[in-house]
Amino acid sequence: MSSKFLRIAFAAALGALVTGCTSNSANTMSAGAPVNSSAALVAPAAFAPPPGQSGAAQQLSKPYFIDFRARNAMSYGHTFVVFGKLDQNGRVPTDSKGVLIPGVTEVAGLHPASTSNVPYTIGHFLPVPSETGPSDGGTEIAYMTANYRIDLTEEEYRDVVGYIRSLQDSSPVWHAVLYNCSSFVGDIAEHMGLKAPNHMLFPENYINTLKEMNS
Repeated sequence: MSSKFLRIAFAAALGALVTGCTSNSANTMSAGAPVNSSAALVAPAAFAPPPGQSGAAQQLSKPYFIDFRARNAMSYGHTFVVFGKLDQNGRVPTDSKGVLIPGVTEVAGLHPASTSNVPYTIGHFLPVPSETGPSDGGTEIAYMTANYRIDLTEEEYRDVVGYIRSLQDSSPVWHAVLYNCSSFVGDIAEHMGLKAPNHMLFPENYINTLKEMNS
């Protein structure tokens, strides 16, 4: 183990006050995957916030979306993305209780692979095994503290989903400083050609800053 890594790992303990992702994982939660056979393109696409179109015009041209989100948690909160197909009114599909509808939406985010606080605590010093799907509260709008939605064409959507799939396959560990939930989200944003904030920001501040940097 290099001295550089040791210094960074030690700094993780200090970074516990300014960063983090929730440790509350829910393995039983699931959401449908709208695109299962996407292949990431070699060159990332350049994305911009949706144009000032209204109603049917925007719905026809960009029927898909990715929503960068932050939510509450018992710790610092959590940063993640929601993506899928918009409903007929151009909205993110949710039921009457504000819960994402499976089959047309999906959640991706990096977090420790456990409902226990132990791996989360260890993850401030050493990398711990992770999961990259939904976590407890990630499908409910009631816990959301910030979001930044970008509507996508089908081609753009397939590119983004393909990249998310490859990122999920290559993200086996979580660390509070070296690579946390905001780092994961930032990689997706940068693939899309967006500017990503410092991953040490609190999740709500991270998403709001992401929106400000790219609006």
